[in-house]
Amino acid sequence: MGPILYLVIPCYNEEAVLPQTAPLFLEKLNTLILSGEISDKSRILFVNDGSRDNTWEIITALSKENPHYAGISLSRNMGHQNALLAGLMEAKSLCDVTVSIDCDGQDDINAVDKMLSEFKKGSDIVYGVRESRKSDTFFKRNSARLFYFLLNRLGVETVFNHADYRLMSSRALEALSKFKEVNIYLRGMAPMVGFKSSTVLYDRKKRVAGKSHYPLSKMLRLALNAVTSLSTRPIHLITAFGFFVMLLSACGIVWSIISYFLSSTVAGWASIVAIICFFGGAQILCIGVIGEYIGKIYMETKNRPRYIISQKTENL
Repeated sequence: MGPILYLVIPCYNEEAVLPQTAPLFLEKLNTLILSGEISDKSRILFVNDGSRDNTWEIITALSKENPHYAGISLSRNMGHQNALLAGLMEAKSLCDVTVSIDCDGQDDINAVDKMLSEFKKGSDIVYGVRESRKSDTFFKRNSARLFYFLLNRLGVETVFNHADYRLMSSRALEALSKFKEVNIYLRGMAPMVGFKSSTVLYDRKKRVAGKSHYPLSKMLRLALNAVTSLSTRPIHLITAFGFFVMLLSACGIVWSIISYFLSSTVAGWASIVAIICFFGGAQILCIGVIGEYIGKIYMETKNRPRYIISQKTENL
């Protein structure tokens, strides 16, 4: 008998998408079951992230139509990363392996076959990696490259062109459950889990229906959260910058003393204002970065739950 697979699919206001993509997920699951690749106990687990439309009603209706559909609903909108974590942790004790995938139909569901093949070869984590970004706009393609470049330069271990389409074994999920931080970035946490990993390439398609819930503002917040949650390098950069400014200040002091004794001092209002503005801005920026970390520490000390499950379908 094959392993029990749970497809974990976060959903937020996806009433336009679910009726179209849910049958595709079920078709893939049934194909894998009939071929003996996975167990008939496998499920498609939808996670309703506090949707304000009929997403949960659709999920409950699907679960009544077919036992392979299941769902949990969070008490409020917790954000994509927390919703995904909720699904993974709920599935952890019920399956042998999970595959997380978005419900918009952009990720190629057929890549699951290759992921399962890598899992059977011994990989506990298999990353779905986009083969190209030809379908993206020029801005999105290059901003994504900059995003991954900056993350790696700032010390966040991440897989290039990988979002949250990944396979994780129950052993990897058990290890992930030991990460107790409130501010999470699963793309960076998965590599920290360790174990043997591999990648599977796939082509990303256009969204089946509806609009993306990740505009530029959310992407920027995600990037900021990724850096401040998993790396202290910005703090180190501030320290290095402070040391560099101190050296410049020392040079300035020496220059001013020499100029004084040489009687070559000249009143320079513009230069003084420029210097004051520069260092004033630098100080505010540094205080802001430090403030981000203090804010994260503040949220961690509260030890609030990362998600709260309010409802489950009857077959879960």
